[in-house]
Amino acid sequence: MEAWELAAREEIRELVARYAHYADGGRFDELAALFTDDGELRIDDRPALRGRGAIRAFLGGTRDDLAASPVVRAIRHHVTSHRIDVTAHDAASGACYFLVVSDQGPDHWGRYRDRYAVCDGAWRFAERRVRVDGAPPGSWAAARRSSQR
Repeated sequence: MEAWELAAREEIRELVARYAHYADGGRFDELAALFTDDGELRIDDRPALRGRGAIRAFLGGTRDDLAASPVVRAIRHHVTSHRIDVTAHDAASGACYFLVVSDQGPDHWGRYRDRYAVCDGAWRFAERRVRVDGAPPGSWAAARRSSQR
């Protein structure tokens, strides 16, 4: 493996970590900036959110839903088993698992499938696909999913 690929992998790991930290901290402007200008966020079978503005608006709604929760005060994303495939100096893909824990315990879990691209000299999400695999009954995510159906 060449030095440029090692550097790319480390920058992509930092990108994924920032996503989790910004989400947990409600820093959605900074989170949206982790995407390319035309980046996409796809969550389960919902229509794709295209562009930073659409991503930011959706996450603002998520923040409002969480703030309205009578039980959950904080969430923390834990990301594991991150696999990165660097295909070029400016393109890569990746996959990892996530577990979201609230102050009430495990909230929901699933998988991320990503495409990364270099934009303005930094690695960004070109596409992030989120698949929620499960949520315990009574969790914030389970209640939110049932209210959106």
